[in-house]
Order: sequence, then C-alpha cells, then structure tokens
Amino acid sequence: MGQKNSITRQWATKGSRPRQPKDQRYTALYIFGAVCPERDLGAALVMPYADTKAMQLHLEEISKNVARKSHAIIVMDGAGWHTTSKLKVPDNISLMVLPPYSPELNPVENIWQYLRQNWLSNRVFKDYDHLLDAACKAWNNLCAIPGKITQITKRNWAL
Repeated sequence: MGQKNSITRQWATKGSRPRQPKDQRYTALYIFGAVCPERDLGAALVMPYADTKAMQLHLEEISKNVARKSHAIIVMDGAGWHTTSKLKVPDNISLMVLPPYSPELNPVENIWQYLRQNWLSNRVFKDYDHLLDAACKAWNNLCAIPGKITQITKRNWAL
C-alpha cells in the first residue's frame, strides 16, 4: 500500500466525469496479514519493508493467534521472503506455496481487494504516518465486522 494508491469504481451521475485524487509520490508500506476463515479472525503487522525479517515477525504473530492444539496452513505466493530457507517456521504452522501467477487461489487476495475498495483507494495520504494510520484502521475495521473475514475468504472447495 502506498501514496500511489489504486483508484476504484465509484458512484456518479451518468455522463459525469467524477474527479478522483491520484498521488505521484512513492512512500509505501506493507500489510502482512493472515486470516482464519473458520474462526473469523485476522492477524497482521504493518511494516515499512517486505523482506525475510518482516516475514519472520509475521509468522511469529500468526503463531500466537493459532488456536491451542491446532495447526495453521498458511497459503502464500512464491515471493522471495515467503520461500527463503532462512525462515524459522513455528511448529504450529505449515506453509503452502501456490503455483506462480495464481492469485485467485489465495483467499487473502480478496481481503486486500476489500480493504482497497472500502478504505484505502481514492485517497491521498499526507505522509507516511497518515498512510500507516489508514492501513491500521482499515485492518482493524475489517476485523471488527462480525463474519466479514469468513464471508470474504471461506472456500467450499477447500474444506
């Protein structure tokens, strides 16, 4: 997520050309998020970088949120920081790396789309702190809506 954010559809009078803000700056941050459709829970960290260290912190955060005596399977793409042998995967987590170019197989991609459509697009952020605040609020807003994580991410074929 960044100041150069995405533009999404919006309601407007037919035939009009509504204005949408677009920032030309490049400040960015990364939301490392994971969800459990069964328990309707999310765990996330907002980080200034995306690398192995950030991924390690994210795995540790997920591990703390896995139900006692349970095991989590984390579905992820093949980004370098997801697949490096330098990661120490906690005992209550297994990683499932998806085939290349298949974001439709990863339910959390729908979470990112939902966050953009509802809280993060069509905005200009003053600076990094405002960007950080918006990312945290968007994630917390999502987690505060009962049943929303399950609705967005549960897949019958994955049961």
